[in-house]
Amino acid sequence: MVDKLDRLRRFVCELTALSDAGASEAKLLDCAAASLRELVSVDDWLPPEFAAPDPAQYRQYLLYCDPLERFSVVSFVWGPGQCTPVHDHTVWGLIGMLRGAEISRNYAAGRSGRLEPKEVVHLKPGQVTAVSPRIGDIHQVENALDDRPSISIHAYGANIGAIARHVFMLESGETKPFVSGYANRALPNM
Repeated sequence: MVDKLDRLRRFVCELTALSDAGASEAKLLDCAAASLRELVSVDDWLPPEFAAPDPAQYRQYLLYCDPLERFSVVSFVWGPGQCTPVHDHTVWGLIGMLRGAEISRNYAAGRSGRLEPKEVVHLKPGQVTAVSPRIGDIHQVENALDDRPSISIHAYGANIGAIARHVFMLESGETKPFVSGYANRALPNM
């Protein structure tokens, strides 16, 4: 019998090899996107405890963090109608849709210095998109479904739950620092 976490292990091994090789961000995003696409193309491997929605807010579960914190892999679980504030990442990231659907409303600094809306990306199962300060990493994400949870798998170029990032108040132009943390206390035994 094949261990269903083997899919996640292969993805982690790919990210480790790319990190060990010192791959450029562009190469890492390209190669890891293909590997993440493969991971999210099959929805049979994520343990239920890392797919549980919360009725009040979205959840971010840590699935793996590289021992040197060069990258982390998390599951985001969105209940119906849940969304993030407008936020940045400060590092590269890949988002792969596993279950349900998401809408990402992207932003960039305009000439006035305030954020202006850019493209809106709709993700469906098996699709992957990227963020980084180099290509754009400010967005608001929401569950596109109003009747069931959606789950996406993310990889980031750091321990995303432990780094200082920013939330942007569109109306006032104010920026607030935040550290996201994680919803889980235990990790899967990979």
